[in-house]
Order: sequence, then C-alpha cells, then structure tokens
Amino acid sequence: MRFHVYPLLILLCCISSLPGHSQLPPNPALLQNRWTASWISCPGIAQRAYGIYHFRKTVSLAAKPSKFIVHLTADNRYRFFVNGQAVCSGPARGDLYNWNYESVDIAPYLQAGNNTLAALVWNMGEHAPVAQVSNQTGWLLQGDSDAEKMVNTNNSWKVYHDTAYTPCSLDNGARMRSYMVVGPGDRVKGAAYPWDWEQSGYDDSGWQAASVLVHPASFGYDSDNRWTLVPRSIPLMEEVPERMGAVRRSSGITPAAGWPGRPGTLEIPAHQTVSILVDQTYNTSAYPQLTVSGGKASSIKMTYAEALFRNHQKANRNLVDGMEMIGNYDIFEPDGGEHRTFRPLWFRTYRYLQLDITTGDQPLRIDDLYGMRTGYPFEEKASFSCNDTTLTAIWKTGWRTARLCAGETYFDCPYYEQLQYEGDTRIQSLISLYVAGDDRLMRKAIHDFYCSRVPEGLTQGRYPSNRLQVIPPFSLFWVSMLHDYWMHRKDDAFLQQYLMAAQGVLDWYERHIDSSRMMLGPMQWWGFTDWNTAFPGGVPDGATNGHSAVISLQYAYTLQQAAALFAGFGKQALAQHYGRLAQQLTQSVYRQCFDLARNAMANTPEKKTFSQHAGIMAVLSGAIPVNQEQAVLRRLITDTSLSQATFYYRFYLNQALKKAGMAHQYYGQLQPWRDMLAMGLTTFAENPEPTRSDCHAWSASPNYDFLATICGIVPAKPGFARVKIAPAPGELQQVKGSMPHPMGEITVSLVRKGAHGITADITLPAGLDGVFVWEGKEKALHGGHQHFEIGLF
Repeated sequence: MRFHVYPLLILLCCISSLPGHSQLPPNPALLQNRWTASWISCPGIAQRAYGIYHFRKTVSLAAKPSKFIVHLTADNRYRFFVNGQAVCSGPARGDLYNWNYESVDIAPYLQAGNNTLAALVWNMGEHAPVAQVSNQTGWLLQGDSDAEKMVNTNNSWKVYHDTAYTPCSLDNGARMRSYMVVGPGDRVKGAAYPWDWEQSGYDDSGWQAASVLVHPASFGYDSDNRWTLVPRSIPLMEEVPERMGAVRRSSGITPAAGWPGRPGTLEIPAHQTVSILVDQTYNTSAYPQLTVSGGKASSIKMTYAEALFRNHQKANRNLVDGMEMIGNYDIFEPDGGEHRTFRPLWFRTYRYLQLDITTGDQPLRIDDLYGMRTGYPFEEKASFSCNDTTLTAIWKTGWRTARLCAGETYFDCPYYEQLQYEGDTRIQSLISLYVAGDDRLMRKAIHDFYCSRVPEGLTQGRYPSNRLQVIPPFSLFWVSMLHDYWMHRKDDAFLQQYLMAAQGVLDWYERHIDSSRMMLGPMQWWGFTDWNTAFPGGVPDGATNGHSAVISLQYAYTLQQAAALFAGFGKQALAQHYGRLAQQLTQSVYRQCFDLARNAMANTPEKKTFSQHAGIMAVLSGAIPVNQEQAVLRRLITDTSLSQATFYYRFYLNQALKKAGMAHQYYGQLQPWRDMLAMGLTTFAENPEPTRSDCHAWSASPNYDFLATICGIVPAKPGFARVKIAPAPGELQQVKGSMPHPMGEITVSLVRKGAHGITADITLPAGLDGVFVWEGKEKALHGGHQHFEIGLF
C-alpha cells in the first residue's frame, strides 16, 4: 500500500521563509522511491556495535560542473568530504520512520579530473546517546540525476574499519552524580589512525570493497524498511571558528600570555606531566580542534565542564581556586607526526576545558587549539533595550542559552542530555519565533512528537529517543504547541495533519476523569510538572493517585486552547465539547480545592499542600472568578509558604499575570535571572542553586517575555493576521523592541510620561493592522509608522 500525504508534508516543511538558509528542494523521484544507489556498510563487522568507518570513492570529471547535487545520509552519523574539504554533517536526528537525508550541491568542491568523495561514518552502538535512534551501520549517497549517478553508493566504494577509536568517559553519570546520556568520549590512538584518508592522494588500495546492504526506501513505500527516508526539513548546522579563552591555572608549564586566545604554539618537553585549565569565559557548544606535532607516546586528556566543583558542589562560576574539574572527556595519543588534528566525533559543551598532558620520549608541540562553534543557524533578528541595563545582560544571556539548546532538535540542555522535551520545547519554540522569526525547528519538533505517540494516544515526553519515556502533562504541552503555531503562522495544511493526534491526547485524559469528583483520577506514567523541591520527582500531589488540581487545571487550560484550534478548523462540535468539559473541570476543581480562608488553590481536595503551580493553572484555566484573580495572584507571589515555581514554571506565572491584567508585575519578577548573572552564569540554569545543568532553555523565557510582555506584542488573530500591542513596562521608563513577523518587522518604542501616560512610536509591516492597548484605552494601528500619546496628565 502506498500513501502520498507525507511527501506533501515534507515538501511543505522544506519551503523556507529564510532564503539565506533554505534547503535544496526535494527530488520528486526520490520521494517516489526511485533510488538507484544502495545502502552500504563494512563487511565482516557486528553491524549494530560500536565502530568508526571511512568510505571513499574517486570519480573522474571531464570539466568542473556548474551543479552537482547529491543526497546523503548514514546510521548513526556521518561527516562528508570532497577532495579533502569538509562539506556537511548529518543526518538530522529523527527515527526509523523518519530517517532524514541531506541534499547538497558539491559543485564548488569539484574539479576537472579525479575527485575523491569521502565519508567518516560512525555507530556508537551500545554507547549511543539516548537521543540517537539507530538500526545498524550504514552509508548512503546518491547523485541527483544521470549526470551524477557515478557517485552512487554501491560496492565500488571502498571502506576501512578504523580501530584507532575506542570509547572513553563511559562513567559520566557516576562521576557527575547526575543523569548524563550524551554518549561517550573519543579515545584516538594516532599511530593507528589513517591520516589524510579524506585527501585525493591517499592510497586506499588496501581497503575493502563496501558491502551492499539494501535498497533505500522512501516514506510510504516498500514493506521491509530498515530506514524510511525523508528529506531534511531544517538547515544544516553552522560551524563557526571560535578562539579559546584564557588560561586560568596551570601546573608543570607556564603558557605564553594570551594563549590560546591568540594563535601560537606551546612546547611541552619530553617526560613531562602538565595540566592547563582554559576558561572560554562563557558557555559554548563547539567541536574543539587540537593540532599538535611530535609527541609520540604522549597522552592528551581533554575534559569539559560548564562549571568547576568543590566537593561536587558548584559555586560562583568564575571561581577557579580550590575548585576541581569533573566532566566528560576525550583522549588523544599522538603518533609523532606533524600537524595532527584531533576533533571529537560529536560536539562538546563547555565553559572550562582542561588539558592533562603526559609526554614520552619525544617533546610535544601544540600548534593550535580552538573551537568550531556549532548549532542551529538561528539569526538574532529581534532586539530589545530599556533604561535598565541589567535587562540587556539578561537578553544576551538568554539568547546564548536558547542557541546552545538548539541543534538538529531542541535540547533541554546541551551538556547532560541533548534531548527534546515538550515542556522545554514549547518555550523554546516561542523564543525562536520571536527572536529569529524561524519556525522550521518548531515544525520539526511538532512532527517529531507526533511520531513519538504510544498506542494509548499520548506522545512520549521526549523524542527522538531510544528509550521510552511518557510524561502525560508534556503531551498537553504538545497540544499547546499546536495552538501556539496556529496563532503565529498561517499554515493550515501543516497543522491539519496533527488534529487527530491532538484529539487522541485529550481523549486519553478524558478517559481518566473521575466522574464522581469531576477531576482527573489516578494516572500512569510520570506526572512531571516542575522540579519543585516539594514535588517528589517533580510530581505534584494527586498526579499519580488522583485528584491533582495542578494537572486537572492544566488539562482544562489545554482544552480551552484546543477548543479555539478545532473551531478554527471547522470542527465545531468537538470545540464545543472541549469548552464544556473545561468549564466542568474548572468549576469542580475550584469548588473542591480552593481554600477561601487562605485565598489559595490547594494541590488536592484534602487541602494539605499548596503550591504556586496550582494557583497559576487556576488563573490560566479560568477556574478563579475574574474578580478574584488579582487577589489570588498577589497572595501567590508574596506567600512563601506556597511551594515555589522554578525558572521553568515562572513562564506560566507570567502568563497568569498577563491574563489577570497584572502584566506590569513582570518586571519585578526578574530577580532570579539577575541572581544567576551574579553567580557568574553565562547561560541560564535548569534550577535555582544547587542546579545540575547550567544551560537550560526553559529558563531563557525572558527573551520571549521582553517582547511579548514588556513590549506587549502578541497575535490578536490566528496566523498573526492582526497584532495586539499591550505594553507592560512596569517601573521601566523607556523601552524599545523589534521582532520579525511573517509580513515584515514590528518595532515598538515607548517612553513613560508621568504616572499613567505613555508616548509610543509603532511601526507595523505594510498590510498588517492591530490595536494598541494602554490602561484600558485602545488605539487602532495600521501598517507603517505611527506616533501617538495616551493618558498624559
């Protein structure tokens, strides 16, 4: 049986609104399964075990071509070279149902005469990151047409099994005393490595002929697929040279001033043991590149950390004295040759990098040490400034956090997990839309979670993942993501595909309603809500055993979003059902869980525990009568006996403040971010101290809120077809912001005048209208620039 819906989706996904980073369009013949190349591998290996392989093929061209398109992918991953030059890496992470392939034009790298195509392919096997789905070792490359078919993978390609690599740093979780699942380090024995293997002049006569595995299969075709191929829907990851920072301490050697921040060599004599701690000065994700000469029988251990430790505890991130380096690591053992470059197979995240070097009989010269910063190629198109410069630092740090947490998927954190969770991703997606105007990674995330669904109808809590994890509240946030996308982009063909799956999530919850109380009853899986210290394992009271106010109200909040979404697609009966059900839930939870004397929402009907989370969701879902919302929120943000929301859930606290007409309170809620900066953090952390991850994108929400709350820019109609600007500067006197919109740029410049007045300069894209709201007064907005004053007295 053949289906043709998904190829349409892929075609839609590959059409980019950002011309500078657009992908080559899919070849229709490949979407129709007309592949002429074959998947190939290395003969005589354990196909699902750890292994690193080099593939090569030399072809001759009569002239340098103006265009030469190839389509390529691998399992687990590859790095592709043409005539010794690195071209691209991939594939974009997905699953066996959606195995991505890249399409690139390699003509700029080709020449008349002989040309060498080469691929480094690796399989981490049992050591693979949890985010890596795999079938077996494989490499696939196909020319786009008859003119390029000479490069197709088949048994004319040669392959070499590289035993110079062995996995190391396999005990990260134990040493870090934390959940860490990003894969192993690389130990490379230089004497066994085939140096210059990717270059045209390399002698591969001793290599084996590659073994043919199977014919490729595109989505919707074939019946025995090992990988189901789909074209990549996001741009290639960027790699940007980045000098290392400063040496903070060393033993056994004193590096020259400025090294390695400035290029230069470092000589280490024979029979020495030295240690050098380099501070990048900010957290980064990069491929460290170490080039050395000589040093046969030396060992270079490179250890990476976001922060140093004292007794396994972090302190101010700038501190070095008395602090210990603990982190994942790589080991390189030079062979004594000249200008040998070590680069790990996968990027590393670090602020601090420590070199521990032991030399043998031969001195070692470090020729260079720098990083190739990598990640999703977001462009910072938005801007924000105000009279409080601490917000400029928060903006800059938040954007760095968001960027480090975005690669081929969104990451919860780049150092420990690199997994894509709905709870994180919803916030990350909004940041992407507002700061970069780029929706492609959001679209991929929506589809990734759609493909993660378990038979019960829920999405998995994180995906792609080679381990099953179901977090029912995160499935609700996936539905919220659909609503967010609907409000910010006019893209009905894309969204319509996911409505049935959204209905499946909501139906799962409806089946778990305890009709005797009209609240959610007992629920399986992991009811994670927030890393609140009062929630064991992040799970609020009642989420597992039944009658959780927090989860029941989150369900009602999501039902309301779903009602609007489904009504927008003409599904009125379902929309009305969701609206009625949400109202029944909110009324029932308020009746059973709200404590009138305390003016707070309890976590369960027993009213033994109270949290900010319950009150936040009560306001967001409309469970609190409108005339009581502000009083409840004033109590919520001042009553420290309520278990507190962490950085993550403060995003929803702000949404509740906005709903209750208290958005001006947001500016006063930013102290936790100032505190992180005072602790020397250069990205925002997962949790208040003590925290595991120093870089967690759910804590970058100010980069959305500065524009959506302080500047007040939000969609007034689905598809951002109309804009509402309701600024909430709080005590700020001057605010400027700009953000990308599908039709152009929105700019806002505000100056407070007296206690209640404001002067505004607003520019909207041509063809976009909207409304400006200030203290109950409204003014119509139109395309172009407008200047006005409101409430001056």
